[in-house]
Amino acid sequence: QVQLVESGGGLVQAGASLRLSCAAAGRTFSSYTMGWFRQAAGKERELVAAISWSRVSTYYADSVKGRFTISRDNAKNTVYLQMSSLKPEDTAVYSCAARVGSIATMAKEYGYWGQGTQVTVSS
Repeated sequence: QVQLVESGGGLVQAGASLRLSCAAAGRTFSSYTMGWFRQAAGKERELVAAISWSRVSTYYADSVKGRFTISRDNAKNTVYLQMSSLKPEDTAVYSCAARVGSIATMAKEYGYWGQGTQVTVSS
């Protein structure tokens, strides 16, 4: 079991940067693959980035490659999403999620979810 709490969202202008954090409670955080999903109004939830428990493997959606970086600190039970060069189309609720096993791109493959944090990018 792992409980997830996101923070770091907010309202920024296009071109700005934000760092999202997801703090996990649970003794086995280091064994979970972690993902950041986002869901914009009227759209389906999509995987933005993911990182394996060992940090060896990462995944990025094409729309964020080169702008977003996912990282994790297993000692702090925290996963981060550094977002740069933000665009209005990045506006969404961002949620972190955890799963046992390798990186998966579908939300249904993740068994644990945070409550989400709103990111709004103005033009």
